[in-house]
Amino acid sequence: MAHIKDRRAQNVAGNFYVDSSCIDCDTCRWLAPQVFSRAGSASAVHHQPTTEAERISALAALLACPTASIGTEIKPTDIQQVHQQFPLLVADNVFYCGYHSKKSFGAASYFIQRTEGNILIDSPRFTPPLVKQLEAMGGVRYLYLTHRDDVADHEKFQQHFGCQRILHRQDVTATTQAIEIQPTGSEPLALDEDVLIIPQPGHSRGHTVLLYQGKYLFTGDHLAWSDRLHQLYAFRNFCWDSWQRQIESMKKLADYTHNYGFEWVLPGHGRRFVDTTGGMGDRMSQCIQWMQSVA
Repeated sequence: MAHIKDRRAQNVAGNFYVDSSCIDCDTCRWLAPQVFSRAGSASAVHHQPTTEAERISALAALLACPTASIGTEIKPTDIQQVHQQFPLLVADNVFYCGYHSKKSFGAASYFIQRTEGNILIDSPRFTPPLVKQLEAMGGVRYLYLTHRDDVADHEKFQQHFGCQRILHRQDVTATTQAIEIQPTGSEPLALDEDVLIIPQPGHSRGHTVLLYQGKYLFTGDHLAWSDRLHQLYAFRNFCWDSWQRQIESMKKLADYTHNYGFEWVLPGHGRRFVDTTGGMGDRMSQCIQWMQSVA
C-alpha cells in the first residue's frame, strides 16, 4: 500500500501520487501516460486526472502496480468497478491481465480465450478479483511461462485451476521442477493448430516465445517496443545468458515474419506494439542491426 508520507516530491499536487517504493517498471506510464511519467529513476504523477477516462486509467494503473506504489489522498469509491474491468481487451480474444507481480519484476501477463482451452501467459498476481474474472471466462487450461523470471504465483494458479504449466526445461529451477510440460531442444512446439511455442534463448537459456494464430507474438523478455528508440529492441543490460545467442535467436524469429507475418508484439517488459501494414519484417531487421551495433 502506498504511503502519503513517502510521496515523491516529483508528483504534481493533487489526489493521485506515486511513493518512493516505485521500482520504475513502467507499468503506470503505458497504462495511463496522460497521468504518469518518468521523473528521475521512478514514476510520478505529472498531470492529475481531469476527466472520467483519465481517472479510470489512473485507477487501473493503481491496481496493476506490482509494488502498490500508487496511492490517492481520497479513498476511491469506484475501485470495485475498475477491478471488474480486468482483464482488459487488447484485440480479438486476447486480453491484458493487469495485477503485475513484484515477484516477476513487474512483468505483464496476458490471457487468450479459446474454445479449445484458455491460455494464461506468464503469471500475474493471484488476486481474487482477477481469479473471479478468469473463472467467468472459462478458467485456465494452460499457464505458459516464457522464461524463469516471470513465474510469480504459478503454483497458486495451477492449484486453483488445475491447469498445465509450460516452461522450457533449460529454465526450470528448484521452484518450478513440478511444472507439467517441459519442452526441450531448439525446435518449435505446436501446442495446438493455432499455438506455436518457439525457443528463443539469449535473455535466459530456456527463453521461448508464443505465436498465436500467426498474428500475436508473446515475447516475454526477448523483444519489445522502445518509445525512446522508436523501434523494436531487446534488453542489452538484462541479458542473463548470451547476447550473441539472443541475436541469433532474433534472426530465426525474423524468418517467422515471412512465414506468418505476425502483427503484434506483446512483451512481459517493455511496450507492446502492433503493425498491420506488413512492415514487421523491416522492423525486425532494424532491431537485429541495432543489437549487432551494441554487441
